[in-house]
Amino acid sequence: MARRYLIHNCMRSCDWSSCANFLPNLFPLFLSSHSPTITVSLRAPNPIPLLTKRSLAISAMDASKDASPKELPLGLDASTEEEYASQSKLLQEFTSISSIDKAWTFKSNSGMGSQAMFSISQANLLANKRRKFILSARISKESNSAVNFQWAQFPIEMGGVSTTVPSPSGSKLLVIRNPENESPTRFEIWGQGQVEKEFHIPQSVHGSVYTDGWFEGISWNSDETLIAYVAEEPSPSKPVFSGLGYRKGSASTDKDSGSWKGQGEWEEDWGETYAGKKQPALFVISTRSGEIQSVKGIAKSLSVGQVVWAPSTEGPSRYLVFVGWSSDPRKLGIKYCYNRPCALYAVQAPVYKSEADAFELKDSPIEGSQVLNLTQSISSAFYPLFSPDGRFLVFLSAKSSVDSGAHSATESLHKIDWPVNGQLSSPAKIVDVIPVVQCSEDGCFPGLYCSEFLRNPWLSDGCSMILSSVWGSSQVLISVNVLNGDVKRISPADSKFSWNLLALDGDNVIAVSSSPVDLPEIRYGCLVEKATTNAAWNWLNISSPIFRCSEKVRSLLSSRQFDILKIPIKDVSTCLTKGSSKPFEAIFVSSNSKKNGVCDPLIVMLHGGPHSASLSSFSKSLAFLSSIGYSLLIVNYRGSIGFGEEALQSLPGKIGSQDVNDVLTAIDHVIDMGLASPSSIAVLGGSHGGFLTTHLIGQAPDKFVAAAARNPVCNLASMVGTTDIPDWCYVETYGLDGKHKFTEAPSAEDLRLFYSKSPISHIGKVKTPTIFLIGAQDLRVPMSNGLQYARALKEKGVEVKILMFPNDIHGIDRPQSDFESFLNIGVWFKKYCK
Repeated sequence: MARRYLIHNCMRSCDWSSCANFLPNLFPLFLSSHSPTITVSLRAPNPIPLLTKRSLAISAMDASKDASPKELPLGLDASTEEEYASQSKLLQEFTSISSIDKAWTFKSNSGMGSQAMFSISQANLLANKRRKFILSARISKESNSAVNFQWAQFPIEMGGVSTTVPSPSGSKLLVIRNPENESPTRFEIWGQGQVEKEFHIPQSVHGSVYTDGWFEGISWNSDETLIAYVAEEPSPSKPVFSGLGYRKGSASTDKDSGSWKGQGEWEEDWGETYAGKKQPALFVISTRSGEIQSVKGIAKSLSVGQVVWAPSTEGPSRYLVFVGWSSDPRKLGIKYCYNRPCALYAVQAPVYKSEADAFELKDSPIEGSQVLNLTQSISSAFYPLFSPDGRFLVFLSAKSSVDSGAHSATESLHKIDWPVNGQLSSPAKIVDVIPVVQCSEDGCFPGLYCSEFLRNPWLSDGCSMILSSVWGSSQVLISVNVLNGDVKRISPADSKFSWNLLALDGDNVIAVSSSPVDLPEIRYGCLVEKATTNAAWNWLNISSPIFRCSEKVRSLLSSRQFDILKIPIKDVSTCLTKGSSKPFEAIFVSSNSKKNGVCDPLIVMLHGGPHSASLSSFSKSLAFLSSIGYSLLIVNYRGSIGFGEEALQSLPGKIGSQDVNDVLTAIDHVIDMGLASPSSIAVLGGSHGGFLTTHLIGQAPDKFVAAAARNPVCNLASMVGTTDIPDWCYVETYGLDGKHKFTEAPSAEDLRLFYSKSPISHIGKVKTPTIFLIGAQDLRVPMSNGLQYARALKEKGVEVKILMFPNDIHGIDRPQSDFESFLNIGVWFKKYCK
């Protein structure tokens, strides 16, 4: 719609020289509105014929209804609006690239080749959700050892689906749809050509099924008649009140009776991402009748997850094995926190009997059932997995994390023998398969850092598992022989790409490889020289329709390159262990060529945790920032996972100093190499990365021209009383003693030390323009932490911008929020990085 602007002459004493300064700024604003009529009146010493008193104003009759000066969006000015629009178009192209979440393989019905099924997700910005698709492919082996994937013409959208789990034979597919309100949870059993069964489970039986990847546990039994799973317990009864007071003996309200339901006792949850969720509990459903039985005998103080059916050589499975976390004395935040003690438990499964074609559920489990703790001698046990022959049970342990208090640390792999006769004893004898690696030699296995197991990671020998694990700044694929503990890297040793395991196809592996400047690609690994001790793998490129992008994105990525740099420690004399004295790593992303010999501005990227890692994999948001003209220095400072336990444990007690110095050392390293200019450096980090960001602009105030902090830790003294992980504040501040010092009532001495370790203690020196991106529902680093720091900067006159996402938690990862977050970061950095 054409717009007209009503301009009144209120500058009666204005002379032409002042108006001349005004006009150049005014006309671009008018022209951008596409208005066909613009009339301007200004008083000048020497009148200009075209500017008469009759043209002092545009008649109100001629003005359109929206005739007002162009109003810019909140937080934007005219100079940045064009940049905002331009970057948003490019970011949208990156955002639209799909991702593979899971994959499965099945034997082909024809007996030739196999079938693969991929679960794909794609951001839907308009709906602020992620679309979920299923895409199938037929895998055929060629005579020349080539592999061909014949893809379905189109993917199938799985709207409203929470998770999908194929049955052991691959002949059935469980589809679960969790409700968004008080409606029932839906279980669907799909066959090859139709939905065979559909069961609606009301809230009175249980709430939503856990599909979060941590408490999640969905397991078919061997004959596919039963499914064990973890779901929220039904809501407990609450007191009912009416006009006459408390109503005895009633747990429901009648809308016409003028009664209401009270709050009852507050229920503690497991913190970040679990707010409002009920206690996870164990259930079994019959795939024939839909009847459900809760598993009895599990103490209310135990939260359950990761359930699997135990194998049995004598009839139906009798036991379920699950992971249990105790809530005694209280529940602390568990998301990303492997330092919560847990154990493997076995419990007798509910008893069913089959009469004719009916499937009847008895009222109670086997008489005298009890829960057995299988791993009493170890402080952590999770991800239970049975060997193909059912003779042993393997599991991961984060005992280093539990024992030290660090939220994540080097893992270990263990196994226990499973009795063939089903007669369990507790505790079981635990055998170490892969111990914790304290310090590895250069180029050797640094220890196990595995995020999860596949449901079937076994090769045909029955004792070799394929896993993804962090190795330095990359994720690699390894094979583990659980009988002798032999570990081999099977992804190419000379590759700096990161590899993610998707599925096994017999003795072959389907994986995805990518880099910061290379889109993900499906790779098919074939085991060659299988009979030799030096078995090798041949990796084939698989053409795929999944990771499509625009030519513009592909061209921008092709102009970038990356490397993994070794950064020597400046002062080795301060290192207490061999592992902490070894060089740390940083991923450096840059242009293929300098422009007129000048380096691109540099963004220093800092991961959270601090015990996590930035990997050499493709990230849409980081690729976007690189593509708009920045080099990236992605630092894995000491304390990151992937480098051995000694290096990781060197950081607790030294946050705000050792990690800050490592980042400054990495920056100086690339400057000395001629890869970056010291005059144009920005810094970006979230959570503990935000802690480092705000520390850096305080401790090195002249080094950075701009900063961005996402849900940053700025004041440990205030965070300790509001976060879901107060123990984190103690461990990272005090070191190993922090686990024993932890209390819900910190002393004045504690608070003084927390403050001294915090970025806010250096705020008097900060002058770097900083943008803050804050999730209002964050339980990990509550929004008050970042807001206090940002407001203090404003008091000092430092330029600050705050974006508050009212419905986001710690990750700020909902599609619209993630999009707007990195768009604003990109525009903010463009404003200051020249």
